[in-house]
Parts: sequence; C-alpha cells; structure tokens
Amino acid sequence: MDFENEIAAKVLNICFDIHKAYGPGLFESVYEKILCYELGKHNLEFVCQYPIEVIHDNVNMELGFRADIIIEDAVLIELKSISRLEDVHFKQVITYLKLTKLKLGLLINFNEALLKNGIKRVVNSPF
Repeated sequence: MDFENEIAAKVLNICFDIHKAYGPGLFESVYEKILCYELGKHNLEFVCQYPIEVIHDNVNMELGFRADIIIEDAVLIELKSISRLEDVHFKQVITYLKLTKLKLGLLINFNEALLKNGIKRVVNSPF
C-alpha cells in the first residue's frame, strides 16, 4: 500500500493548502473543482465524479454512485463541506471502496476550523 500512501500524502498536502487559502464555508463542489485543478498541476491522473456501477445477481444495475475523485486508479476521495462527519459518511466510503475494489479512501470534510479534524482515512479490509 506504499503507492496509495504516497498519493494520499500528496493529496492531503494539497488539501491543507486549499484549506489554508480559503478556510471552511465554501460548497463541496468548489473545493472539488479547486482540488481537481491542483491535482492536474501536480501531474496526478484523476477522474472526477467517477460512476460506480452496482452488480447484483450478476446483473449490472447501471449507475449506483458517483465517487467524487479517484486518483491514479488507486485512491478514492470523498469530499464534504458539512457541519460534521457522521458514521454514514464513513460507511459510504467503505461501500465505494468495496464496489471499486480500491484499497484506500480519504473522507475529507473541508468545513472544519482545523482541516486535520475533518480527515478520515478508510481502508478496504479485504486487502
């Protein structure tokens, strides 16, 4: 998981810079747009609003969810700008990781006075 950890460290450094520049209070979509712009500047491959299909009983149920950002086909990023993270947000990331078969996810809530209080690292346990 070294590759994933390297990516996570880069992403978190970028997020800290964004939060330092703008602080809490913007819409999630604004943070996502800025983060994607910065990921491009750092030459990281990524996709925004990545569609995650749900396969049930060997039948593709089409679009199930959209992950905010997937970086280098390795790390899933779920962004929030809410008053506080709840258990359901953590469970959402676990589900996304299982469906995408990715190992590492970062749940990041920009609506915190200190960004470090809004970061949750989520690992897909089957790995």
